[in-house]
Amino acid sequence: MTLTSIAARNIGRNKLRTALTVSVVAIAILFFLLLRTVVWSWTSAAEFSKKDRIASRHKVSFIMQLPKRYAEEIAEIPGVTAVAYANWFGAKDMKNEQDFFASIATDPKSLLNVYSEIKTTEAEKQAWMADRQGALVGDALAKKKGWKVGDKVTLAGTIYPGDWTFNISGIYTTTTTNVDRSTLWFHWDYMNESLPPRQKDMVGWIVANIKDASTSGRISKEVDAKFDNRDLQTITMSEAALNQSFLGMFAAVLNGIDIVSIVITLIMGLIVGNTIAMGVRERTNEYGVLRAIGFLPSHIWRFVLAEGVVIGLLGGAIGVLLGYPLVNSGMGRIIEENMGQFFPQFRVQPEMAAFAFGLATVLGLVAAILPARQAARLQVVEALRRVG
Repeated sequence: MTLTSIAARNIGRNKLRTALTVSVVAIAILFFLLLRTVVWSWTSAAEFSKKDRIASRHKVSFIMQLPKRYAEEIAEIPGVTAVAYANWFGAKDMKNEQDFFASIATDPKSLLNVYSEIKTTEAEKQAWMADRQGALVGDALAKKKGWKVGDKVTLAGTIYPGDWTFNISGIYTTTTTNVDRSTLWFHWDYMNESLPPRQKDMVGWIVANIKDASTSGRISKEVDAKFDNRDLQTITMSEAALNQSFLGMFAAVLNGIDIVSIVITLIMGLIVGNTIAMGVRERTNEYGVLRAIGFLPSHIWRFVLAEGVVIGLLGGAIGVLLGYPLVNSGMGRIIEENMGQFFPQFRVQPEMAAFAFGLATVLGLVAAILPARQAARLQVVEALRRVG
């Protein structure tokens, strides 16, 4: 029997208090994992963006548009291999207007040339290109809505008012996490032909593939220089930078999540420290006996520190074990299906799970330092006299 095993047994002397403390640690670790998964998922689209892809938008704001002819001019720049353009459509499901998903107008052939990550069957691809009212729908959105190939759906326009009818021509999957699986893509021409003259032939943004990723900066400057003297100027950046600039609008939210994560860990440490301090106070007389029969202050120190480590280990293990099914199979699936445009892959990462487990262990150790120090400094006579 070792000092550590004796210390581990000590925490079982008040089973209810220990169980509650371990539960608090487990819940704190579970929430910590959830919050960190939110941050990782939100930023993963930028992290996994293609290095050989650039995007151009209006220099002033993302919501302002550019002439469609800019896409044709960008395609002529040396080093550019493929170009696509798109408009945010913002339609809503008439059966459930609160259910948000992305709807984007684009040129089908150009989109599939630029985004090789989007996969569908050849038959569905050809059907989409041939049908002016055809739509290509992500598998996550199709599953959530119960849509299948051949269905006819009507959406209510917001930015572009009216009832818009689409034929589901195909359902796509993706090979990477930077493409949302909850988007409805449809023909830009179908939208454009219904617009008033002042709104025609305008696009929201232009995406281009380039031959060499190392030339991204140079080509981006060439694109912007090409339109520098036009009435409508562009700002061009890598796909990763575009995603990061979009995330910049949510920087306050991400910072808030970071702060909450820190607060949760601090509260967890205080609760563990309080539990251990109560145990030390209750066993003061016992520590006096141990000192009287020859145990050193270092032994008492190790007793108390081991209690904190064991509580941290148990709580961390339970929190991580609960995190995988609750986050991955429960919340993750729901979030990916309903908010895939913001959280393309909502999964607990192994390295984050390992960090959370280690964090719980370290916090258990740190929380026990002050009680351990107080216990180790007890005088034998004083400890023997103290009761409770």
